[in-house]
Amino acid sequence: MPDLALQHGLSPSPSKVSAVNDDDTKSLSTSTDDLVEKEPPPLRWASWLFTRRRDVLPVDLDTISTRRSVFDDPDLAAHYLPKKDYENLHRFDPKARWTYREEHALVRKIDWKVMLWAAVSFSALNLDRGNISQANSDNLLSDLKLSTNDFNLGNSLFRLAFLCAELPSQLVSKRVGPDRWIPTQMVLWSIVSLSQFWLSGRTSFLICRALLGFIPDLILYLSCPRPSFLPLYSKHELPFRLALFWMSSNVCTIIASFIAFGVLRMRGVLDRAGWRGMLTLIIGLVTFFKMPPSPTQTKTWFRPKGWFTEREEVIAVSRILRDDPTKGDMHNREGLTPKRLWTAVCDYDLWPLYIIGLLFGIPSSPPGTYLTLSLRNIGFSTFQTNLLTIPSTIAGIITMFGITLISETVNERSMVAMAQDLWTLPFLIALYLLPEHPNQWIYFGLASGLLSYPYTHPIQVGWCSRNSGAVASRTVNASLYNMFVQASAIVAAQIYRSDDAPQYRRGNRTLIILNCVNIIVVYPATKAYYIWRNSQREKTWNAMTTEERQHYLATTTDVGNRRLDFRFAY
Repeated sequence: MPDLALQHGLSPSPSKVSAVNDDDTKSLSTSTDDLVEKEPPPLRWASWLFTRRRDVLPVDLDTISTRRSVFDDPDLAAHYLPKKDYENLHRFDPKARWTYREEHALVRKIDWKVMLWAAVSFSALNLDRGNISQANSDNLLSDLKLSTNDFNLGNSLFRLAFLCAELPSQLVSKRVGPDRWIPTQMVLWSIVSLSQFWLSGRTSFLICRALLGFIPDLILYLSCPRPSFLPLYSKHELPFRLALFWMSSNVCTIIASFIAFGVLRMRGVLDRAGWRGMLTLIIGLVTFFKMPPSPTQTKTWFRPKGWFTEREEVIAVSRILRDDPTKGDMHNREGLTPKRLWTAVCDYDLWPLYIIGLLFGIPSSPPGTYLTLSLRNIGFSTFQTNLLTIPSTIAGIITMFGITLISETVNERSMVAMAQDLWTLPFLIALYLLPEHPNQWIYFGLASGLLSYPYTHPIQVGWCSRNSGAVASRTVNASLYNMFVQASAIVAAQIYRSDDAPQYRRGNRTLIILNCVNIIVVYPATKAYYIWRNSQREKTWNAMTTEERQHYLATTTDVGNRRLDFRFAY
C-alpha cells in the first residue's frame, strides 16, 4: 500500500468495497497537480500575535488549499468512500477544490453558528450543576444540617449517576441524534435543578445531586463521532476548539461568582436562604432550534435559507472526509450494534488513556471542591469568598489555552498532558506544610496557585478520539473515557474527610502520592506503550509486499485502530 494512507493513519472498512463499482472508482480520477502536499503547520500563537498577519496566512488567499488525501489515489479511493446511506453523501465531491479564503470563511462561520452556541449551552449547564460551590459560601451545609461527609456523599452520587448514565446516553444520542437528545436532556435537568429551591435536608439534597449527575452529550456533539457537527473541524483544528469549549465553563464560573455576590445578598427573602436558585430552562428550549443534525440539514421551516450555501456544504463535507474518511462510516441516526459496542469496550489499546482519565484529575479535585468552604473557615466573608474564586479561574483559562496550543505546536500529548500534575505538586506540598492556623492570604495564594493549573482534559479527549480510529469506536471510547473521569471524581470526593478537617493533612498527603504516581509512572508508561505498539505494526507492515498490502486492505475484517495501517498518537 502506498505511504499516503499510512501518513493519514486511515482505516478503510472492507464493507465499503463491495458498495463501490468500477464507475465510482473511475469517477475519482482527476488532475491532482494543484493539491497541497504538506499538512497544515501547527498553530504558533506567538507568531500569530507578534508578526504581521500576511506572514502567518498564505500570501495569496485565493490559491488552492485542498490537501492531498487517499481519494486522489485510484487504487485506494474505493476503500475509503462513504457509505451509501451517509446523509452528506450528495455533497461529497473528491474532485472539489477550494481556496484558503473560502476555507477560512467557512471555519469562521462554523465557529459562530455551532461552536458558540455549544459553549453557551455547556456553560449554562455548568452554571446549574456547579452552583453548589457558591452555595457553600452561604452556609449551605448548616442550612440543610449536613456534615462535610454528607457533602462528599452528595458529590459522589452526582458523579456516580454521571458515570452510569454516560454510555447509555451516548447510545441513545447515537440513535436519535444529538440535535434532539441534547436539548431534551437540558430541559429535563433544568427542571431538576429548579427543584433545588425546595431542598429541605439530607435526603432531598442527595436525591437532587444524583438526578443532576446526567450531562448532555455535548462532547459527543463536539468531538468524537461523525454525526455531530464539530467534526467539521479537522484533526488539527479540533483540539483548539475543545479548549475554547472548556474555557467557556471557566468563564461561566466567573459569571456565577458575580451572580452569587448579588443573589446571596437576598438571604431571607421569602424566608429562603440566599443560595437557592434556578437553571437556564430557556437555553435548553432554544437549543432545539440551534443544533441541526448535519451541515447539509440546516434548512428547516424556521430557517428556510439554512446556514450554508451549496458550495459551502460541498467544502465542509469534502474537506473533513479528506482529513478523516472514517467520518463517513455511519449515518447520523444509525445506532450501534451489540457487536460493535463490545468490540469498542474490549479495545485494550485505549485502556492506558482510561487509566489516565481515572488518575490525572484527583490531585487537584478536593482543593477545588473545598475552596469556598476553606476560605470561609479561615475568616473570609461570604462575598469575599465568591470574589476570591475568580483569580484562579481566570488563570486557569490562560494556562489551559496555553497548554493546548503547546500540545498542538510540538505535536505531543503524553508529556504535555502531564503538565497538570507537574503544576499541582509543589502547591500540594506547600499546603501540606502550612501551620495549623495559616495566614488567610497565604492560604488563598497557595490554593489559587494550585487551581490555576493547565487543565489537560481537552488534550486527552482529542487524544482518545484520535486513537479510537472508527466512528463507532469513538462514540463508545469517548463515553468510557468520561466514565473513568467521573469515577476519579468519586474517589476524589472521599479524600477530604471530617476527621481530617480543617487542614486535611492526611488527604493532602494522599494527593501528593497520587500526583507523583501520575508523573513518574502513568504518563511515561502510556507514551512508551504507544511507541511500542507503533513499532510493532511498522515492522509487520514494512515486511509486507505491495500486493500483500492491497490484499490486506480488500479482505481484512479489522476496523479502526485494530488495522495494521493505523498509528497511535502519543
